[in-house]
Amino acid sequence: MIQLFGLSSDKWDDVVRGFENFDVYYLSGYARAFAAHGDGEPFLFVYEDKNLRAMNVVMKRDVSQSRFLTGKISPNTYFDVITPYGYGGFLLEGNESASNVRRLDDEYSALCRSLGIVCEFARFHPIRSNFNALNEMYALSAKGKTVTMNLQRKNLLFLSLDSKNRNVIRKAMKAGIEVYWGRSPELYDRFISMYTATMIRANANEYYHFSNAFFKAHLEALKEHAMLFYASYRGEIIAMCLILHANGLLHYHLSASKHEYNSLSAMNLLLFEIANWGCANGYSVFHLGGGVAAQEDSLYKFKKSFNKQGNDADFVVGTKVFSSASYDELVALRCLDPSPLRDTLFFPSYRA
Repeated sequence: MIQLFGLSSDKWDDVVRGFENFDVYYLSGYARAFAAHGDGEPFLFVYEDKNLRAMNVVMKRDVSQSRFLTGKISPNTYFDVITPYGYGGFLLEGNESASNVRRLDDEYSALCRSLGIVCEFARFHPIRSNFNALNEMYALSAKGKTVTMNLQRKNLLFLSLDSKNRNVIRKAMKAGIEVYWGRSPELYDRFISMYTATMIRANANEYYHFSNAFFKAHLEALKEHAMLFYASYRGEIIAMCLILHANGLLHYHLSASKHEYNSLSAMNLLLFEIANWGCANGYSVFHLGGGVAAQEDSLYKFKKSFNKQGNDADFVVGTKVFSSASYDELVALRCLDPSPLRDTLFFPSYRA
């Protein structure tokens, strides 16, 4: 049997926490933040039979609102779904045999078709590696690597850093930078201001310019699972990180800094102290994520400097078409738009 929960359901988080390997990305508060950002309407799919349990969180989007299809199809006719920003995908519990996964696939696909959902783009969880049993349910593609820190032995944290990173962290400590944490509304206001300035300075994609409502959802709906860590220099906050945490995992979510203090390497010290905090508070893994678009770029190399010898976690995505006829119809309509395709590999291609 498969069930569907929306944000109005008071059962959502109880169901999620009933899974042994749940993470923050499956909680209603996380989905609520990205609904506030305009990413779609969140839903939790939950499947259960005598052999297998599974759950999946998606953002449901009206295809008629796509910039290339506006005015070409009626609203509330076709939809697609996508994993909320970050990681997720079906999390399985029980007997993950091919036959059991096929039964899940049959029920899930039938329900999606009945809801007018044409296709799905899933970003699987690198730490949970939940893509392993889903190769027949999705077309899988490995996109890159993400970096983790093992927090189970505090005495090894500093040794896991590469030598350059250790040196700049020592330099930051010597300069007198201090690290604190909290989650007051005042701290969120400071973070919003610094984060917005950081995105403007970096000329970041418009998507990453999050609204006050987005951060308010973190403050209120994720109050047990979101924390702000900040580095202070001579009484001034110069770097901040929004960290998500749940069920033994820490996640480096968003960060901001004052560029005039970059030479002090406050972010290096900040991440190291977050790892120490996680270790002291019983967390097993600090997931730093990967580079931009999963590339091994300068951001990835910065993160990799926190785990010079450890194995990276695979970032895998999956695509799935529930209705080939509807998908092909939408692609044909997209091709009528004079705008050229930005990326021929983009999925779904009618949004490219």
